[in-house]
Amino acid sequence: MIDDGVKKNSLLRLKKISGQINGIMRMVEEEKYCIDIINQITAAEKALDGVAKIIMKRHVESCVTDAITKGEGSEKIDELINTVFKYSK
Repeated sequence: MIDDGVKKNSLLRLKKISGQINGIMRMVEEEKYCIDIINQITAAEKALDGVAKIIMKRHVESCVTDAITKGEGSEKIDELINTVFKYSK
């Protein structure tokens, strides 16, 4: 479960990313220089990665830790490992 601090921080970052995406869309519509567009896309991807790390950290601190404490950690650990490998580059 996401606590209020993580939620607030994540939403703030996602709103900024939304603004970045809107800016990228404008750049494409206005036919801006391709490398500039790609650089903005890369920046948005890195920003999304940052949000994912914040949420992942909270998941490990809460959901995974709670499951381990209850002796039910195997499933949560497998889920975490599968997610990390699924989305790792």
